[in-house]
Amino acid sequence: MEPDPEKVWTLRRQEASEAVSGLGWRYVLGELRTTLPAGSLAEAAEVAGRMVAACGDDADGSLSVDVRPDLVVLSLQSRTGASVTAREVELARRISAAAAGLGLATAARPGATARSVQVLEVAIDALDIAAVRPFWKAVLGYADEPGRSGPEDPLVDPVGQGPSLWFQQMDAPRPQRNRIHLDVSVPHDEARPRIQATLAAGGRVVYDAEAPASRTQKATRPASPPGRAATPSRARSGTRSNRRARRARSAGRWCWR
Repeated sequence: MEPDPEKVWTLRRQEASEAVSGLGWRYVLGELRTTLPAGSLAEAAEVAGRMVAACGDDADGSLSVDVRPDLVVLSLQSRTGASVTAREVELARRISAAAAGLGLATAARPGATARSVQVLEVAIDALDIAAVRPFWKAVLGYADEPGRSGPEDPLVDPVGQGPSLWFQQMDAPRPQRNRIHLDVSVPHDEARPRIQATLAAGGRVVYDAEAPASRTQKATRPASPPGRAATPSRARSGTRSNRRARRARSAGRWCWR
């Protein structure tokens, strides 16, 4: 049976975000995420099983579940295109309805003192991405991102335990600066509080010219040595354009370096 074209069309960030508004889900860097509370590991496993059942045959193509003794984290993303489509939105609605039937509520923040759902990535600047990508793929035991297996495309942990790895093209050597940085993506309504917390912890904003359109903030650690200021990841043309454009549009993202 051929998939419904209307359900596999990739949604834009705002479309995906608005589609799950009020359901307790958040769109973060190409996926939908939420949490459910649990009182024990056995209870969490049972809740997770109910949510998988609610998704039916579509679960295998979209749903990932992280089961903890006090928490179930659910993520929805198309495994064929690493994106959110109408199918993932439909599954989010099914899961929220199933949770409500158990007296539970899906929520992006599992508790008043807990952080919201987020996505962490590692970015590596390189002059010759195709030359260094095989090394990182081998040493980390990573695999190609679904649908993107080019010599300069991102790498992902096949069992979902580690952050994704992506590569940023350098135009010239920069020996005075670190070439590895972290990308932290949070929901749009969590961006401002996270930035304020970072500033209160001693960080400083060194670039915000693109905010809030792309909601990109750059920050440095306190007392950073000269040349350690963060620089943004920008969308570029070529094989990485879709991935980077998705990052540039992702709400509440900033980098440390």
